[in-house]
Amino acid sequence: MSAAKDGLANPGPLGLCGFALTTWLLCLINAGVFDSTNLGLVLGMAFAFGGTAQMIAGMFEFKKGNTFGFTAFISYGAFWWSWALFVAFFKGEASPQFVAWYLGAWGTFTLMMFLATFPKPCALQAIFFFLTLTFYALAIGDATGNHAIVNVGGYLGLITALCAFYLAAAEVLNESYGRTVLPIGEKK
Repeated sequence: MSAAKDGLANPGPLGLCGFALTTWLLCLINAGVFDSTNLGLVLGMAFAFGGTAQMIAGMFEFKKGNTFGFTAFISYGAFWWSWALFVAFFKGEASPQFVAWYLGAWGTFTLMMFLATFPKPCALQAIFFFLTLTFYALAIGDATGNHAIVNVGGYLGLITALCAFYLAAAEVLNESYGRTVLPIGEKK
């Protein structure tokens, strides 16, 4: 990969890092590695990096004419804002089953986005595949009250975050070196 032909920087790594780092922190809690007393730090990341940085990246994807990137970054930026607002102001005021519907709706949206990744690099497909599984596992865990399933969702989210961070690193490194340092499984 080389510098953008249109003279604009690639906003993808910014959006992917905002997504990856915020997802990683929340999923450490969902997986049971840390407890919910640490949610405050996740909220800060959700507002600043997961939410805002992704929305900024999405607007630059819009400018570049990338419908997929625009839709993904704006949508998941809005997800992080909605999640953080819910946790900060309304947690406990919604039943776990209704939270499950929220997560399931995001799973279905993510499934749609996953289907749109088939002509795109395998690294991008992996992100949306694991994110779809993450949302559905978290939804099932909340709907049934089975915290073990929430933990599975947390571990799936950690895999998702690693996939997103890998693609971000590949895009930065490959562009910086002007050659493929980290392969992303581009379609020919």
